[in-house]
Amino acid sequence: MAYVYLFLGIVAEVFGTTMLKMSEGLSRVFPVLGGVVGFSSALFFLALSFQTIPLNVAYATWAGVGTAGAALVGLLIWKENINLVGLIGLILIIGGIVLLNLSPGHASKL
Repeated sequence: MAYVYLFLGIVAEVFGTTMLKMSEGLSRVFPVLGGVVGFSSALFFLALSFQTIPLNVAYATWAGVGTAGAALVGLLIWKENINLVGLIGLILIIGGIVLLNLSPGHASKL
């Protein structure tokens, strides 16, 4: 169940980030409220995931996958560009998350 909470936290983080982008510098009320709800929910679900998943794994996964998700939303919705260096950086983030999740100390607690 902890990974469901972590997934919900990641989705909420990407939603909150998207809403902040839509708020146009905090000048639009409803997207600002969406950002607050998104980030509040993200932290709530992240905290629930800490009950089972070690802090270093859960937080790195939440932040890294959230970063990649926000970059993907930027590409798809706002047609933002990503260069080769940025793409390599995102791949390294995801690779680091995979390695953390495969670490021997973490696997024994699942």
